[in-house]
Amino acid sequence: MIANKFISRFCLSLGLSIVMTACSTPTNTSDGQQNSSTLKLLYWQAPTILNPHLSTGFKDAEASRITLEPLASFDNEGNLIPFLAAEVPTSENGGVAVDGKSVTWQLKQDVKWSDGQPFTAQDVVFTYQFISNPKVGATSAGAYDLVESVEAIDDYTVKVNFKEVNPSWSLAFVGAEGMILPKHIYQSYNGANAREAEANLKPIGTGAYQVVEFRPGDTVIYEPNPQFRQVNELGFTKVELKGGGDATSAARAVLQTGDADFAYNLQVEAPILEELEAAGQGKVVSNYGALMERMIINHSDPNQVAPSGERSSVDFPHPFLSDRDVRQAFTLAVDRDTIAQQLYGVTGKATPNFLVAPPEYVSPNTSYEYNPEQAKELLDRAGWKDTNGNGIRDKNGTEMQMVFQTSVNPLRQKTQTVVKQGLQSIGVGVELKSIDPSVYFSSDSSNNDTVEHFYADLQMYTTGNTVPDPGTYMNFMTCDQIPQKANNWSGDNNSRYCNPEYDRLWQEASQELDPEKRTRLFILMNDILIENAVVIPLVHRADVTAFSNSVTGYELTAWDMRTWDIMNWKRQEQ
Repeated sequence: MIANKFISRFCLSLGLSIVMTACSTPTNTSDGQQNSSTLKLLYWQAPTILNPHLSTGFKDAEASRITLEPLASFDNEGNLIPFLAAEVPTSENGGVAVDGKSVTWQLKQDVKWSDGQPFTAQDVVFTYQFISNPKVGATSAGAYDLVESVEAIDDYTVKVNFKEVNPSWSLAFVGAEGMILPKHIYQSYNGANAREAEANLKPIGTGAYQVVEFRPGDTVIYEPNPQFRQVNELGFTKVELKGGGDATSAARAVLQTGDADFAYNLQVEAPILEELEAAGQGKVVSNYGALMERMIINHSDPNQVAPSGERSSVDFPHPFLSDRDVRQAFTLAVDRDTIAQQLYGVTGKATPNFLVAPPEYVSPNTSYEYNPEQAKELLDRAGWKDTNGNGIRDKNGTEMQMVFQTSVNPLRQKTQTVVKQGLQSIGVGVELKSIDPSVYFSSDSSNNDTVEHFYADLQMYTTGNTVPDPGTYMNFMTCDQIPQKANNWSGDNNSRYCNPEYDRLWQEASQELDPEKRTRLFILMNDILIENAVVIPLVHRADVTAFSNSVTGYELTAWDMRTWDIMNWKRQEQ
């Protein structure tokens, strides 16, 4: 009773109407303990679709990963672990071609989809056809740019042929962007109607658990997949993934009240996490990977409207952010050390780099500086001065007034405040905008508030390479990855930055078999982005989660979703 009274008072004190696990009565057994057979996951960023190839946010891929599997994935040390593959291809076993132009995968036999249909090589072939179909608008298409074709040698052998020599053969069908879709379910939706497939909301998978109920933006309920090859070893009879609320409440539900077993993506100030963990119900688990909180600079004008009705069009350069001196001034006005030290604490490190992991790819050539006076000099030199005395710089009748948007999250709102203070100190007007995460990271191409539309001047979020090979991640900034109306707002280059030299280096890196030369190329690409102030890196973030003390068997990896090994999670009775 004491715990429930505390929860009620907590909810009332917040004055929230948000329905979430942290503010509800837990499921109890007769002895007063939480139902041990139900695994409760809190995702304050609620999933809205369960097809990861149509999703723009990690939240959807996290929920999808419970039901769908890739051929293989990477553990935290970068080792390939087979899932639907029978073994990892190597040059020794003949899987990786000597000429670097193909890879052959042997598949596990007798694997079935959750509806009882057999999994075969045809499903892998179809998944490629789906992802590579421009009418589908798959968000994972960049990982398959170098694939020429995928062929089924037989029911359990798949050969992936590349357009050129490809050192990153392990990108296709591996990890979060490699989840395989069932051909018999999606073959009628391989086109512009892809988002109409019922399986986007109730997927058929080969993974440990199957979806029995999904309320987009709210809750996903899973039960064991009866066809899963290790179904008798699963630790739970029910998995409940609850979305909504905020990161602090999610952390509280695991660490303090014990109402949940796992909380995702805890962008919470370090002192608050430490205080909550002291309650003893759970533990904070951090893992440094490739996540980097960044400010994206819009190189297009969000206020101009193209004849098609499109804003932030590549046809209209930004009135002042197209100027390199202006962008560099902005980088000098951002106090990254304050953001990292006071807000993130031990869970984040200030960084000057776009590519922050693995360590061998991190550029030694860059640095960052907080220097508002030098920033003012750069703006003066660029001709931006306050001619009307209103405190905001202007030039040729254009005011240096901007909209800076991000998702709703207390840590991000405090970061916005630090950034705004820095920019205002150099004469820039800043309007802050916060968007609900379920909208901001939505895959809804008709919603103008998504990160892809970017109808603002600056925006902030976290992403990074999801596999140790940074090829796909660095492809984010190539010209053909710019989201626009013509490609149904697919693509990751929402800054609308286009540099042929950067593209040339990426093409060269994508075919370079010498590891040292390839590493140098990626560092050169990083340095182009930083030297030209294309993006403002802020913090190399640890992936921060919370687990109940009673949950065991998990091993986080930087190179897949947190749910990648959910088949191993168990309840250890206290």
